[in-house]
Amino acid sequence: MAQRKQTKGKCTFCEREMTKGGLTRHLPSCTARQDAIEEAAQKQEETKQDLYHLQVYAARSTDFWLHLEMRGSAKLQHLDAYLRSIWLECCGHLSRFSRGGWGSAEISESKRAGQVFEPGVELTHIYDFGTSSETNIKVYDVREGYALSPHPIFLMARNNSPETECMECEQSASWLCMECMYEMDAPGTLCDEHADAHPHDDYGGLTPLVNSPRVGMCGYDGPATPPY
Repeated sequence: MAQRKQTKGKCTFCEREMTKGGLTRHLPSCTARQDAIEEAAQKQEETKQDLYHLQVYAARSTDFWLHLEMRGSAKLQHLDAYLRSIWLECCGHLSRFSRGGWGSAEISESKRAGQVFEPGVELTHIYDFGTSSETNIKVYDVREGYALSPHPIFLMARNNSPETECMECEQSASWLCMECMYEMDAPGTLCDEHADAHPHDDYGGLTPLVNSPRVGMCGYDGPATPPY
């Protein structure tokens, strides 16, 4: 069986394109990142604090991942809001953090990152307790210094939108038919041309394929953009 091609993404600092694992190795030594860290230190607009490098990835798909830096003073509710905005929010569902998923004790979102995180710690974030989206969060590293932005979380890298083929012509797809996927056991992926003439609308019409692991689940239709 052919090995599935890994998705790549760009380093926010130097724009080099790599896989998730490549960026894990690259970010600690990225010269452009070090320049940004030094620039923040020169400004000294805030006090020093612990800043956590988080590897974030969808539990059920290797295509979707993030590298984030989170302030130690920020709360888990900030991380929940970030994940909802960039990946998950569709209908205002409940969510929870834990160290182990279902069956594990919930961690309060009022906890600060500095109270929960240290290198090697892994959390599970579950959004929607019916049609659930599970996200793994691993603390890869921590540095003491000055934050790179005034926000609780800084996006250091993100996967490029996965390449998906139209089920009719194998051209690049940009739409999803959930009726095909759920009722016909078909991929449901369509290019612009075949989307125009597609007859199914029982599930509310076609859904745009956006850069999120929640596409095709519940009422999710994007836009899958960072909140800041």
